[in-house]
Amino acid sequence: MAERKQSLWSIRQPVPRGTAVRLAFLMPLLVLGAWCVISYASLAPADFLPSPTDVARGTLQLFLQYDLWSAILISTRRIVIAFLLASAMALPLGVLMGAFTPIHHIFEPIMAPLRYMPISAFIPLLILWFGIYEKEKIAFLFLGVFVYLLPVVVSAIRAVPEELVQTALTLGASKGQVLRTVLVPAALPEVFDSFRVMNAISWTYVILAEAVNPEHGLGYMVELARTHQKASWSFAGLIVIGGIGLITDQVIRMISSILFSWREAQL
Repeated sequence: MAERKQSLWSIRQPVPRGTAVRLAFLMPLLVLGAWCVISYASLAPADFLPSPTDVARGTLQLFLQYDLWSAILISTRRIVIAFLLASAMALPLGVLMGAFTPIHHIFEPIMAPLRYMPISAFIPLLILWFGIYEKEKIAFLFLGVFVYLLPVVVSAIRAVPEELVQTALTLGASKGQVLRTVLVPAALPEVFDSFRVMNAISWTYVILAEAVNPEHGLGYMVELARTHQKASWSFAGLIVIGGIGLITDQVIRMISSILFSWREAQL
């Protein structure tokens, strides 16, 4: 028994799958239980903390009366377009910055300050450039993903062991071949892992992006909850967005495990 406890609480040691599943359900059940006790016992006003029943009813109202499903699809489309555009620019530029120091010195003075600027501060400028409709929302999401994805790609390329690069050069590989056959394949698993973080950033920013001229999307649903003063709708929106984020995160993890099964085997 002592050994089992010690192994369970050892630093950075894995736990049995069954134990991991039980631990994963522990905190959500505690939060749900506390929520039920506080709301159903009327320990907090309904407009401050609606009950799970009210939130479920509000979710159905949003789906049936206000077409929440279309809002989800619209927001998802905006995120996918922005993510693809950001990846199309950040991946090749990051590879070049990580592989060639002069290119890194050229772009870093411009890119480094962007990582410390609040993305919301760009909204007025983006409105001036792209208006208040679709282009502005996609540009905002693009910027939010690009400024975080680029340094990840650079770091992943630079983290590739120098021995691999020198071995390829010694065997007669050209610079382009080193990029294609050594640096990019070795860095790709880490870059793909970062897509999970970029996915989280996108779903965090989409509400802010759609706050400008909110006509469609999940941002419109959030604004609808505010104008109608429906706390249950606000909770429903949060749960829907969180659920979508978790689902897309699991999809990215599954794709990663398929593409990089060799790494999973090593772990």
